[in-house]
Amino acid sequence: MGAKDPTMTRDVSRSSGCRSPFNSIKFFVFCQSLLQLAQLLVSGCLKSSISTIERRYGFSSQKSGLLASFNEVGNVGLIVFVSFLGSRVHRPRFIGGGALLASLASLLMALTHFISGPYEYTGQISSDSNSDHGLCQSERALTVLSSNQSCSQQESPAQRGVYPLLLLGQLLLGIGTVPIQPFGISYIDDYASKRNSPLYLGILLAVTTIGPAFGFIMGFVTLRFFVDIDKVSKDQIDLRQDDLRWVGAWWLGFLVASCFLFLTALPYLFFPKNMPKEGEAVDGEAAAPDRKQQVEQPQEVTLLQFLKSFPRIALRTLRSSVFLLVVLAQVCLAALVAGLATFMAKFIERQFDRTVSFANMMIGGVDIPLAVVGIVLGGALMRRLSLSVGGAGRLCCAAILLCMFSALPLLLLGCPTQAVAGVFPHRPDPQPCSAACHCPAKDFNPVCGSDGVEFQSPCHAGCVTMETDNVTRKVLNYTDCRCVWGGGGGFATPGTCGGGCSHLLLPFMVLSALTCLIASVSQTPSYMMILRTVPPEDKSFAVGVQYMLFRVLAFMPCPVLYGSAIDSSCILWGSKCGKKTSCLYYNMDQFRQRFLGLQAIFICGALLCFVLAVVVLRRHPPARDAAAGRGAGYELVNGQKSPDCSPSKEPRRITT
Repeated sequence: MGAKDPTMTRDVSRSSGCRSPFNSIKFFVFCQSLLQLAQLLVSGCLKSSISTIERRYGFSSQKSGLLASFNEVGNVGLIVFVSFLGSRVHRPRFIGGGALLASLASLLMALTHFISGPYEYTGQISSDSNSDHGLCQSERALTVLSSNQSCSQQESPAQRGVYPLLLLGQLLLGIGTVPIQPFGISYIDDYASKRNSPLYLGILLAVTTIGPAFGFIMGFVTLRFFVDIDKVSKDQIDLRQDDLRWVGAWWLGFLVASCFLFLTALPYLFFPKNMPKEGEAVDGEAAAPDRKQQVEQPQEVTLLQFLKSFPRIALRTLRSSVFLLVVLAQVCLAALVAGLATFMAKFIERQFDRTVSFANMMIGGVDIPLAVVGIVLGGALMRRLSLSVGGAGRLCCAAILLCMFSALPLLLLGCPTQAVAGVFPHRPDPQPCSAACHCPAKDFNPVCGSDGVEFQSPCHAGCVTMETDNVTRKVLNYTDCRCVWGGGGGFATPGTCGGGCSHLLLPFMVLSALTCLIASVSQTPSYMMILRTVPPEDKSFAVGVQYMLFRVLAFMPCPVLYGSAIDSSCILWGSKCGKKTSCLYYNMDQFRQRFLGLQAIFICGALLCFVLAVVVLRRHPPARDAAAGRGAGYELVNGQKSPDCSPSKEPRRITT
């Protein structure tokens, strides 16, 4: 009986370990999927709310683009150390700690709403029954006093700290998300069975792709509420969602995402550093030391040795011509995605007179799901046609070429710039009809005159009286407008005149969704080209270099580049307290041509790189270029020396 006790003890231990969900790699995959979804929810919330934040705090598009890309700063700075640490550390706890930091960052960004004063806009309802609602008046003493009070609030320390606080939140978000995906993928690959590992990683890839869609749908929901629902009563909100002064409750999405991140981070504090490999008939206590030895055995270099070898390995990887060309093509496509995800909602809002929440629904409900379909379709074509590296390159070229044909017509679909008195077309008038009204330059309460001309405010239209609803006190019409029809008697309605081409939205969304679908077909084949054109020992490092180039060359600079292009088409800037704020009116033709023109440039760059990669694969003999040999279907002996990698100590034959 004594000889059986240890066995019985191990059996009980094994049985109890199996009952614990934290010793199951399937449960880890489930938690990792939820965590990555929560992480991408924060990113999607920012992208869907960027134009709203811009309007709320008076940021230029360049400034908001910098905000959108700032989380990459913290990410890029630490990604190298994550590659070094590998399985040396307790990966689940690092993932959980990073998620908690990301949760704090999301909460910090929402905090800016609570330290800011109420949102002020021209023509808002106030408790003062004598409020002029921006009408034409010769005396402006009360307005000047109100403006001075507003400026004192604008210059308060809390207001000055909004943008730095948002930047800090983005920086912490980038730092917190560094270990989540790399450590999660490596942990799954270590402890999942060979049969199930591709399935688990495919699930994570699907979540990573579809995750931002939930962020845009979250934006669709939250931006339908007024930004100050916690500060003002419903009766005081006199704006409609299609009003250019409308600001939605952008901060609600960050609060929800912060709570979701916090909850999904907690399970990682209970996962073990090592767990039994899936499918192995060993108990957890015996398997963990063996697995630990297997994982940590190759990690015998010091941090200093790793940093010294990093440039050499990076240069060796970048010397592969096919690898470099394919990565540059992917960078062009990533640059395209980075700019469109940040400012597409604003583009739809301005070009087609739609609300921001509607634009977010179109992006999250149409464009992103079709992009996922394109990724799956690309992988299915690779498998169905059994494509080599060269075949994958030709598939990428065909996809991007078709993408170009679907993207170029978008340059022609848009609204012309509406006629705005004194703004566009610019006709200098030394003595405008509203000169006697002494209209404040900062006023922005667009009205549409009965003659089809838009005015910056009722005051700029020379309107003296107005008609209001007796119950809601909302303005129905502005009357006795001396600038409408060139004299008194005209009237104006609240809101912008618009471009009058909302019927073009449907063909625009169809072509835009088709472009996303076709461009995404190239993602899986291009990844396979990278994995098959580098030495086996450098695959993991090559993927790390690829993601680093994505961040440095695409995700960091491109939102700022797109924002600068949008700002260059502005024809009237807002101002407050003597400082320039966000743009009030754009030249719509320039907006469309420069915004979508950048898209066409990046598509052409991706096509050029893919074509050059195919040419290199055809011309380089196998003995000189490992990538060309694999792409042509030749056998490659690792013991044979090539210019891109040193000879292996133990030659082995690899066929692809």
